[in-house]
Amino acid sequence: MSTHSKDSTNIRPKTLFIDIDGCILKHRGNLEVQITNPPELLPGVKEKFDQWDRKGYNIILISGRRESSRKITEEQLAQMGIFYDQLILGLGGGDRVIINDKKPNSESATAFAINLCRNEGFGSIDL
Repeated sequence: MSTHSKDSTNIRPKTLFIDIDGCILKHRGNLEVQITNPPELLPGVKEKFDQWDRKGYNIILISGRRESSRKITEEQLAQMGIFYDQLILGLGGGDRVIINDKKPNSESATAFAINLCRNEGFGSIDL
């Protein structure tokens, strides 16, 4: 007979999907404005990224920026000291919906959404 414990050794690291402009970097307008001006890191972002990295979270950055802006986007993020696991570009400006299955032996949800006010940073996030 097998027993399953709910202690922290069985918890897998979270996967975070995080938008770039308006959540990580200050949103200044259209793509041309975003890539031709120096990036500005929003409050609390670097500290949260460092915390999530220590916890082993899988960090996936997303953006409506076009694929042709990948190199400058990667340079801006590196300049700000933002490290991540994956970068997905070209998502457009429409609503973003995550669809995920619920684990059979768990009552907990496996997908969550946090909607931040544009350019306010990560100060209010507690995962």
